[in-house]
Amino acid sequence: MAQHVRAIKSRIGNIENIGQITKAMNAIAMTKVTRMKRRLAETRPYIEALATFAQRMMGRLASDNEAHALTVPNESSVVGVFVMNSDRGLCGRYKGDLNRESEKLVQELGSDGRLILGGEKARLYYARRAVQVLSTYANVYDQPTEAIATRIANELIDLYERGEVGRIDLVYMRFVSDLSQKLVVEPFLPIPIEADENDDLIDPEADVMLDVALRMVLRGTLYAALIETKTSEDAIRRQAMKAATDNAEDLLKTLTRVYNKARQQAITREIADIIGGAEALRTE
Repeated sequence: MAQHVRAIKSRIGNIENIGQITKAMNAIAMTKVTRMKRRLAETRPYIEALATFAQRMMGRLASDNEAHALTVPNESSVVGVFVMNSDRGLCGRYKGDLNRESEKLVQELGSDGRLILGGEKARLYYARRAVQVLSTYANVYDQPTEAIATRIANELIDLYERGEVGRIDLVYMRFVSDLSQKLVVEPFLPIPIEADENDDLIDPEADVMLDVALRMVLRGTLYAALIETKTSEDAIRRQAMKAATDNAEDLLKTLTRVYNKARQQAITREIADIIGGAEALRTE
């Protein structure tokens, strides 16, 4: 009985330690979510403004001008699926949902499907699967910056301009609220953008400005997607850590009751043994 009591007490101590860790991780994730939400609020209007500018530039081109190469399909049938996953674990459904959705998309594409892997969790998942990978970006954007987004976007643009892929789709988590995140599949290339038909001014330098604007749109779009998915990751990690902390507290309550009951039984048994021994001595 004493050994059983000690085992329960040891388990209580372990769960208390785990609860302290998950509580601290919950607080850290909460701080990260707050910071990322501020960046997200700044990014969304910026992307909308870029897209509007590109539409105006397209509207300023003469109607007989050829469409920009980044806005129309090329001759390649290959489709690149860029899954933006996590570099770290303990984020609940996040990494599993993204990997399963990207895998489903590639399977549907058959021999034309290629993967572009973002995050260590995507790299590890697909390392054990027979898939064709174009590029891997692991341990590079856990803290998203415009420089990282520009580098990745430029490499994706190069793939498209060289004709190695005819389409690129993004798979990521869009942040809706602290308790709601939506998995989205979004076209990246060719750029799904149309001219602003209300702008009739013909500008001789519009084609140059359009090229600059479209590349800015792509870099900005990728940066926004990184911010969206990282905000969602931190929000989901916070939910997971809060649930783990709550579970630890519930388990502690249960084990404490079991521990107290076991102690009472042990004390009762010891008293019974003492009384039994005293009775035996008295009868001698």
